[in-house]
Amino acid sequence: FSGCSGFIPHSNDVQGTAVWLRENGQHLPCFVSACVGGVINFTTAQGQVYTYKVNALTREKVAVMHASSVDGVEDMASLADLHEGAIMHNLHIRYKQDCIYTFIGSILVSVNPYKPISGLYDKKAMEDYGAHQLGELAPHIFAIANECYHCLWKRCDNQCVLISGESGAGKTESTKLLLKYLSAMSQHSLEATAKERMSQVEQAILESSPIMEAFGNAKTVYNNNSSRFGKFIQLNFCHQGNIQGGRIIDCILHSTPIQSRNAHTF
Repeated sequence: FSGCSGFIPHSNDVQGTAVWLRENGQHLPCFVSACVGGVINFTTAQGQVYTYKVNALTREKVAVMHASSVDGVEDMASLADLHEGAIMHNLHIRYKQDCIYTFIGSILVSVNPYKPISGLYDKKAMEDYGAHQLGELAPHIFAIANECYHCLWKRCDNQCVLISGESGAGKTESTKLLLKYLSAMSQHSLEATAKERMSQVEQAILESSPIMEAFGNAKTVYNNNSSRFGKFIQLNFCHQGNIQGGRIIDCILHSTPIQSRNAHTF
């Protein structure tokens, strides 16, 4: 693509090129499927075809997709195409590869796979992320949990992880995975004689979530068991790195059940 008046020199030069097509205020990921007789066809990933005259196209209407958007990236801070379409397209590329986690700098974006993914949360995954710093391995919730845990000692300050998303996005499951990882790190920091005694505290915290989920929930479009309240979970660590105790505080989000795709941000 060069210039926008007469912006297709030869059909063979552009056919198959990945582009962004702007339609109804949105950037649609497309490829050039045909260019014949001054008419060009753009086909989306869903198979929808848009047809335009070449001399009617402008830079605002169509733009060549950067290689980072074509192949997908683990950290969307490195995307060269900066708009919502590029973000959604990148997440979709990774989702199709069962890569449900993606970084935006130190922020982790998670897409609910609605299926189990083998090996994603096993003991080996915990050990791998426990031995590496944030950004050294592929995006994962264990990477965030590990950074949070080690920052307690590196910064000598309280740490906080905020989990938010729409109903059914996986906030509760993400919380369980964070607790699971922090519990494992806590156990790892203990001597063998103290592990059995301290595991009772951690197990009580891990097992409290299903009980709390049984109260005050409702059905939404994407979740048959959507929480009507937010949870603030506080864990207390000693200087040796193991969990000493914790507490869970609820805050009401909705006074009545609403069947919608409500975003739960707290």
